[in-house]
Amino acid sequence: MSDEIASEDLSAERAAFDVLFAEECAMPPTTTSDALQKALTFAQHSDAVQKVHKRCTAKDPEFNYALPDARDGEERGLVYSLFLPTEATVAPEDVFANLRWGGRVFFASHDEPAVRALAQRYRRWDGFVLDMDVQMLRGGLMGLPLPIGKKTFYFAARKIDLIRPGQSSDRFTYHVQLTRQGGQWVVVKKVPTLDRVMARLREKFPDAAMDDIRRRAQKFTEKIFPVFLTREAAMLKILQQHLPEEYANRVPKCLGVECDSKGFVRTLYMNWMRNGGKGISQLEFALQTAELLSVMHDKIGVIHLDLRLDNFVITDKGVGFIDFGSAVRAGETFADNSLLSTLFEEMMRTSQIQRMLGHMKDNGLVTSRVLSDGHHKVDKAVDIFYMAVQMNKPHGNPDFKGLVRCNPRTLEARHIKRLTEEILRPADVSTPQYRSATDILAGLRTVAVEVAAGHEPPPLPSKRVAKSEDDVALEAVAAAVSSADAFS
Repeated sequence: MSDEIASEDLSAERAAFDVLFAEECAMPPTTTSDALQKALTFAQHSDAVQKVHKRCTAKDPEFNYALPDARDGEERGLVYSLFLPTEATVAPEDVFANLRWGGRVFFASHDEPAVRALAQRYRRWDGFVLDMDVQMLRGGLMGLPLPIGKKTFYFAARKIDLIRPGQSSDRFTYHVQLTRQGGQWVVVKKVPTLDRVMARLREKFPDAAMDDIRRRAQKFTEKIFPVFLTREAAMLKILQQHLPEEYANRVPKCLGVECDSKGFVRTLYMNWMRNGGKGISQLEFALQTAELLSVMHDKIGVIHLDLRLDNFVITDKGVGFIDFGSAVRAGETFADNSLLSTLFEEMMRTSQIQRMLGHMKDNGLVTSRVLSDGHHKVDKAVDIFYMAVQMNKPHGNPDFKGLVRCNPRTLEARHIKRLTEEILRPADVSTPQYRSATDILAGLRTVAVEVAAGHEPPPLPSKRVAKSEDDVALEAVAAAVSSADAFS
């Protein structure tokens, strides 16, 4: 594939670019409908559901990869499995909204026709795939099935799409789905169809001419999206070649690609980095994030540039990063590639991360020269800045509820907030103590020692207390991870 990409004037696409590369961090809250709540209550008293639950959780190794139990006062968030009675009138949309990506719903009943009819409905619904066709359990005695025992029928459907069919989302640009391959579930990331991109542009620009909508959509689907997906595949290979073994499982692996006639990637296959495993504390979340970023920045020379909470995962291997489509090598330039040069320039101008950095810089909430100098630039400072904010608000990603123990009133949360203040607004703005991910990792290790000893964080210097007296402002900045409206 040639490194040269034809130069074009992209000024007409700038508004569309801003829409299609929107980087909202605000995520809709998980809501349980009345119908689903009633079904869950009914399931507790359903003989069929309880039998299937006992059978499946005992024999299916996937249940070994369980989420930690929610502690008192913590929200569970989305779940990986639901067991429901077939008789419940729960819409697939409600089930979809309450399952984690890759999660499964099990329906059970003694009524075989009802189970088969519902299984057929889920077979046709695009957001799910049947993970287990209709099965039969026979009642027994002392754990042994009896030939005349009462029959129980059940099936399982798996959520394979990130967003509901027919809906659009600012969270996801590409079409991302789970598919079964070689006995395991893998992630398939595809360039979206022309119709899908046109529908999204029409939604955002209802007054635009249809010819203009089509022309812009074609540019995205035929050139821009394939370019970024090609870069992502290459970046994943670089990471796998150079990451130390203990970190290799904390970023995706490229399992294969499908390219167009020009050699650009249109479909990328990756391993599924499934959220779950043991729960971790907020401090552990921050430490593992800084540790991985330190290795990427200072040992491999890879800058992510899009460390929104959407692009974090927490697996049994630790905190990981995904979605490297915007990533670059440190020192990489695009002088000989006008399209990439323009696209990265646009991202550094319009991305949610850059808008937040600009807002905080203008309001005196970021004074560190290292971070301020990264505004509108392809720079490690972009990742450092966003990490400093994200580690204060991990529950901005609803998938982390039940996975990260986070309470702003705890000692570790107060220490992390104090460290964040030192990172963003250091005493010496020209030569700040925290200039890299490695520096922040060292600061977090010091925090861990202080927390273990039960020490309170030191107070801010008096000259900065007045400026940050509006503590609500700083908290609002951290909360911007889950409230993109502040920068819309």
